[in-house]
Amino acid sequence: MTLTAPGRTSTGYDLGPAAALSCRACGHRTPLAPEFACPQCFGPLEIAYDFPAITREEIERGPKSIWRYKKLLPVPTTVEDHPNMDPGFTRLIRADRLGAELGIRNLWVKDDTGNPTHSFKDRVVAVALAAARELGFTVLACPSTGNLANATAAAAARAGWDSVVLIPSSLERAKVLMTAVYDTNLLAVEGNYDDVNRLATELAFEQEDWAFVNVNVRPYYAEGSKSLGYEISEQLGWRIPAQTVIPVASGSQLTKIDKAYGELVSLGLVDAADWKIFGAQAAGCSPVSTAFREGTDVVRPQRPDTIARSLAIGNPADGPYVLDTVRRTGGAVTDVTDDEVRDGIRLLARTEGVFAETAGGVTVANAKKLVETGQLDPDADTVLLITGDGLKTLDAIEHQVGPKATVPATSKAVREALGL
Repeated sequence: MTLTAPGRTSTGYDLGPAAALSCRACGHRTPLAPEFACPQCFGPLEIAYDFPAITREEIERGPKSIWRYKKLLPVPTTVEDHPNMDPGFTRLIRADRLGAELGIRNLWVKDDTGNPTHSFKDRVVAVALAAARELGFTVLACPSTGNLANATAAAAARAGWDSVVLIPSSLERAKVLMTAVYDTNLLAVEGNYDDVNRLATELAFEQEDWAFVNVNVRPYYAEGSKSLGYEISEQLGWRIPAQTVIPVASGSQLTKIDKAYGELVSLGLVDAADWKIFGAQAAGCSPVSTAFREGTDVVRPQRPDTIARSLAIGNPADGPYVLDTVRRTGGAVTDVTDDEVRDGIRLLARTEGVFAETAGGVTVANAKKLVETGQLDPDADTVLLITGDGLKTLDAIEHQVGPKATVPATSKAVREALGL
């Protein structure tokens, strides 16, 4: 197969309301392009917008996918004309039974396991693919801890693109299979995610026609997480929840949900409100929660050692911005042990019938901890983000669950086993 393509055009991009790239560190603005570092200070770039007027009614008439918000995302106006996975508009569950266990009276679970490849990564990849197509790329690529690998390979297959996916060689078997089935160019790299990410950054400069969704088109990709904030607010009747608990890997999802809430207020789509953002990490990879606990602005890299591999990013790109967000909103970043993660997975499944991957266990367990430590208000409207399906991380609970007993095929044996 060929992994090159004709040269990209340099002007006239149709990326909807996207107006420029803006440096998150120094504020310098630069024209839209496949760039991710500021030419002035090398800080991270994000999308600056010139939003059109939009109403709730216009959004509600849109498709049951993230494209109902396309006027708020950096994608072409014709995004729906191209084959894509149409992710988003997943269910928001009123979680009274889980809330009773956690001591939270008004609790919802945003269940993103219902996306096409069963994680929120379908959202960010869909936006990255749409932008990459407009920017002239034809090969989709990524470094990944698993969910992004699944989403990138599937989206490329649906679009008819070639893809290259780099994963740590220690990745969960289920996530490897769920990527390889799409016949992508899947490469297992010796090392952890941070090693894989460094390799991807190097390749992004060498292979000019490869769109690494979370590297050279990262400013566009990251905006896909805003759709979670939009959906949560719309599904709550166009209001922002008082508290949102979000798992932290790179930290981008957390910062973009907060950004979405702010945009909804500025556009007049929701009433002005105060909200708190909480970050959730696993103790075996907790660089952001450690910095928060120590009261520092410096996120020191860590070597990951946790079952929550989808969150195992020891040097998170958005770590400092997570700290800014939670401190500005009055939230916090905490962490829990692997045993607490397993307990969180089982608690969510038992109370609400949602089987989450380890990242979901991290969210639930940290919510429990936040209530117990008095950092989460048990009376305030609270949303927990469940970002991936438990079928991806079966190894995390395989030794904890199973048949209650093995019995002969008789009703008496069943009654005895159940103590009836």
